[in-house]
Amino acid sequence: MPMPPAELYHLVAFLIALTIVWWSTPIINEIGRKRGLVDQPKNDAEKERKMHKRPMVRLGGVSIFAGTIIALVIVWSLGGFGWLPPQKEWEIWGVTLGGVAFFLIGLADDLYNLSPGVRLILQTVAASAAWGVGVRIDFLSIPFGSLIQLSDLISLPLTVIWLVGMANAINWIDGLDGLAAGGCGISAVVMLVLTLFMNQPAAALIAAALAGAALGFLRYNFNPAQIFMGDGGAYFMGFTLAGVGVIGLVKVAAVTTVAVTAVLLPLLVLAVPILDMSAVIISRLSQGKSPFTGDKSHLHHRLMNAGISHRLTVLFIYALTLWVGSLALGFSNIPSGWGFAIGATFLLGYVGWQAWRTSRKVRE
Repeated sequence: MPMPPAELYHLVAFLIALTIVWWSTPIINEIGRKRGLVDQPKNDAEKERKMHKRPMVRLGGVSIFAGTIIALVIVWSLGGFGWLPPQKEWEIWGVTLGGVAFFLIGLADDLYNLSPGVRLILQTVAASAAWGVGVRIDFLSIPFGSLIQLSDLISLPLTVIWLVGMANAINWIDGLDGLAAGGCGISAVVMLVLTLFMNQPAAALIAAALAGAALGFLRYNFNPAQIFMGDGGAYFMGFTLAGVGVIGLVKVAAVTTVAVTAVLLPLLVLAVPILDMSAVIISRLSQGKSPFTGDKSHLHHRLMNAGISHRLTVLFIYALTLWVGSLALGFSNIPSGWGFAIGATFLLGYVGWQAWRTSRKVRE
């Protein structure tokens, strides 16, 4: 019996994850409400920073996690991962099990409110374990130059910073209804296209399942949201995107014709949360605050403070995320990649113009 095309498995993973999230999220929401597992501002400072007006269940990440993992297990049982060399198989397990660990850390925080220090320690241990089984950054690129292979003494901390940093960056940007879910869904679709083009179908399967789960969650999380993903969902998606970027793009840099570019692609795809987190940390440190102190210095807060509506702020950041992702498609030499980039540029320009016009009306 002939094997189905490899791309069919990616579609199956996407659809299974999407369907499971659509089906399970209302159930998780009902359970959360009955047990009082809700997020609500507890004091005036939090009320100023948080945007929701009523108690919200923050366990939507359970649905995202379940949809992604169940989709991958089903595709694996169908033979979708095919035969993998031992090292590549360990990399896939590293991203998958690392995602499980980061989800559990976030879920524990959602339920028991862990301190930032405890979360950081646990995340560092989980990321180090993922590095140990092959999810590691082995190369750095020199602009307009070649690749530099890294020793383990540099690779380990650099990989841990990347994996832990991205998990927290997604969590930090999860401040408006649908923002993190939609942004991660867009980034996961771009990662899917890139990893397929780089001939990394196993990594692409993870991206496909994550994309289906994230975009499926938008049905209940877009403004006005019915449920939040919580730290569990944000940590899981952030780590998984970062992990796919390592094993699907950075790890293949040495054997591709766009080697230097491949190392930089994950940075470009995830540029929005990376730059947002970097700007927030710099802002807080310059004011003598702890980087973990919540405030209203994120990009979405600044846009809303300028008078832009909740939905338009989210749509603008979606367009920005799609634009940087389209640049990654262009730089990777994907056929029609620059055509997509031109289209995304026009879309960003239009949404940006709408945001500017709205802000101007408010100021007047």
